[in-house]
Amino acid sequence: MAWFGGLRVAGHRLRQGWRPVLEATVAATVAWLLATRLLGHPQPFFAPAAALIVLGQARGQRIRRAVEVVLGVAAGVLVADLVVQALGPGSTWTVCTVILLTVVLAVAFGATGVTLVQAAVSALYLVVVAPPDGSLVPFRFVDALVGGAVALAVSLLVDARHPLAPLVAEVRRTFDELAGLVDGIADALDGRDESAALAALTQARGMDARVGGLREGVLAAGEALRLNVRRRRHIGRLRSVDESIRQTDYVVRNVRVLARAGVTLSRLRTPTPPELGEALRCLVEAVREAGAALAADLDGQEEAADRHAVRADAAALAAVRTAGQLFGSTQTLPLAMIIGQIRATAIDLLRGVHPDDDAAVLARVDEALGLPAV
Repeated sequence: MAWFGGLRVAGHRLRQGWRPVLEATVAATVAWLLATRLLGHPQPFFAPAAALIVLGQARGQRIRRAVEVVLGVAAGVLVADLVVQALGPGSTWTVCTVILLTVVLAVAFGATGVTLVQAAVSALYLVVVAPPDGSLVPFRFVDALVGGAVALAVSLLVDARHPLAPLVAEVRRTFDELAGLVDGIADALDGRDESAALAALTQARGMDARVGGLREGVLAAGEALRLNVRRRRHIGRLRSVDESIRQTDYVVRNVRVLARAGVTLSRLRTPTPPELGEALRCLVEAVREAGAALAADLDGQEEAADRHAVRADAAALAAVRTAGQLFGSTQTLPLAMIIGQIRATAIDLLRGVHPDDDAAVLARVDEALGLPAV
């Protein structure tokens, strides 16, 4: 039945990734049709190829990649044309010279990655497959321009109605997973379950990928808004959450340290204080409310964002206040570390929902913890 499991995995991947498949198919086909039917190009290889290359890039980088693809094709075509005219098509020396000069020219102008490869492939294609004859040379550049433009147009149409929706969904997924992680740490400590604590630590170490997804989502949303003239006014809203996402990275790091201390504490024979589980579950609530505030802010729901921010504030301070009750001469080092990370996580959560209030956040958190004011 292994094959059946493989089919299920394949089906799940298709359900998750159907949109890139549709985008690539539509963009390549439209680019081909435009180059052949509208422009009358006899061999429009670079039109669908450029569309696929641009769509193959991560969202947020497609405008830049489209420009790079067009410039790469232009450089490759120019070098191939000059070398073929001088050495003739198809010879080993021609291929070697074209690749060498194209790469040298691309590197000299600062090209890397896609641009460099596209320039070399474009030149090699003209030398080996379709040597330039004087009339086809301009077509390659125009084909690449058509393909890049079609790819950007398809990206725009996909995100036209709700350009921030993918980022909002990523925010919700990230904070839901983070809240579930903290809840799992609390359960592991309540039950003194070392295996559950280790599982939580493994999950915490994988949360960096979620933060990376948030950063990519910000880039993609920014690109979608820049392409959509009618929705460019929302760029300011996107900038307002950029600092919040940076604080989210700090929160993830704090929770990872908290999970590591939780593993150590779960190995001790001393019972876990009930106040610790209560503090962690208050922190779970704070994480959920902070994520809801950020998502609502991105959605333009300012009143809802403010309500969630107030709840996040209250829950985070409650977590710190409850953890502060555990201070004493008999506390263990792992417990002290967890208390410290609850404090640090609360600070970064509140800085995320109050990005311009750093000093006040720190003062309120330390007051809740019972520390003297500075």
